[in-house]
Amino acid sequence: MTSFTRSLGRPGSPRRSSLLASWALTLTAALAILGTAAPLEAQSRRARLSQDLEQHLESQSNGSVDVIVKGNQSKIRRLANRYNLRVKRSLRSGGVLEVSGGQLDALAQDPEVGYLSSDALVQSTMAVATQTIGANQVWENLDGPPITGNGIGVAVIDSGIADHRDLSQRVVVDIDFTGTSQNATDRFGHGTHIAGIIAALASESKELTRSSRRGTRARRHAVNQYTGVAPGVHLLNLRVLEADGTGQASSVIEAIDWAIANREAYAIRVINLSLGHPVTSSYHDDPIAQAVERAVAAGIVVVASAGNQGETEDGTPIYGGVVSPGHTPGAITVGALDTLGTPVRSDDVVASYSSRGPTAFDELIKPDLVAPGHKIVSLEAAGSYLSTNYPEWHIEGGGRQSYFRLSGTSMSAAVVSGAVALLLEANPDLTPAQVKVALQLTSSFLPEPGLFGAGAGSLNVAAALQVALYGPEIELLQTWVAGELIEPGGVAFVQDPDSAIDPNTLVWGNTLVWGNTLVWGNTLVWGNTLVWGNTLVWGNTLVWGNTLVWGNTLVWG
Repeated sequence: MTSFTRSLGRPGSPRRSSLLASWALTLTAALAILGTAAPLEAQSRRARLSQDLEQHLESQSNGSVDVIVKGNQSKIRRLANRYNLRVKRSLRSGGVLEVSGGQLDALAQDPEVGYLSSDALVQSTMAVATQTIGANQVWENLDGPPITGNGIGVAVIDSGIADHRDLSQRVVVDIDFTGTSQNATDRFGHGTHIAGIIAALASESKELTRSSRRGTRARRHAVNQYTGVAPGVHLLNLRVLEADGTGQASSVIEAIDWAIANREAYAIRVINLSLGHPVTSSYHDDPIAQAVERAVAAGIVVVASAGNQGETEDGTPIYGGVVSPGHTPGAITVGALDTLGTPVRSDDVVASYSSRGPTAFDELIKPDLVAPGHKIVSLEAAGSYLSTNYPEWHIEGGGRQSYFRLSGTSMSAAVVSGAVALLLEANPDLTPAQVKVALQLTSSFLPEPGLFGAGAGSLNVAAALQVALYGPEIELLQTWVAGELIEPGGVAFVQDPDSAIDPNTLVWGNTLVWGNTLVWGNTLVWGNTLVWGNTLVWGNTLVWGNTLVWGNTLVWG
């Protein structure tokens, strides 16, 4: 529901992306520590600036702006003293300085400063179709005890989590990072809805979850309607958005770094980021993106929403609208699927508002996959901003037992976070890259929206569980969902050798896949040519060379 500034990114031919179907993806390439000072250069050298800071300088505005600077605390204090700046916030990875236009220009020319980013405003990006993605089959787990995400900690970095009956004893930590409140309750209403999609357990469904297949048909319906994807997980409520649904980038960074530092104490294996801001720089420089890469390198799976920038107000499709930190290669970036209100998958379509790739600046393929996100019923935070101002979204109940409906890639990201928790309970040794590949390989490829609209395709967690348990070297099992036979798409991709994933260790069995080689199911594709059967496909139309065209929608380059 929140409007984002649309960003098409810079023109140019998209980078060749290495697609692969790979299992043993080892995270060995460590990111440079943000506290490391940039090498000293000539005094005339100017730091790189995020796009919005460049515009601030060009406008010659005398107004102040909050700037994120990387480095240790002694460096932050030194820069603040040197230019008479106020330190507004200290971060594990740097600090936030308040600067005027003239001070910004001076700071940008300081030899200790390599890159400057604004403390951008982040916003939320809006019942779970558990049957559509096959989650109910995972709960039942015919081969053993029910798999519900038990023992897996999911950090929900959002607007907070309200006291709701269906989250009873599921939230183990409440921390406010906004600096404006003494508690982390949800005054906006978005975070509670997200938490419910991931972990809600309706009271009438608790016995079914424990006793697996002995439930009645009526109880199964209740589980599918109100129970989250992974009702066995525990949640960490890290509040970064205020009562109006907005917050600062520095709050998100601080929350991510807290999760990294406390991952062992609380068994944090997943971070959900159903929020974002327009991309203003490469992920190499974006401070939230770099925090995400740190989390992935530390072994945490980060799931991010793609954003709701898929079309203009008149319905014209937009390419290049994926928001930060969804543009980060280490994250699992999720677009929104519209199930049209049915559990069958054959009628599913990508929601028109779901942001498409390629990413601005880096020109990577995003999203990584899509999941149900349209008209999702989940938990309502009674008395919150959304609950009060949009009563038409209310479905039923009241107080601590109320439910309402929201739509967006925020909801889709929460669905995938729950799916990730299920895979990690089944196989706790999975790395973030292995989790991503398991989800992508078993997704159902959607040829009409293509890679930039739907990534590897529509989530199928029932099939992904088989890969998580037995690896992709077995023949991928077919699954049945709502009476339909579902075939895995067999598409997976890891994109940037400079991310937390080391390109030299991308292995499927004894095969190294990287360089210009793309693996698409059983088809080997080389160089710039993408082949699907006898047709060149990227979305519906691919014209390669100096100009890339998607139907009548976009001319790139």
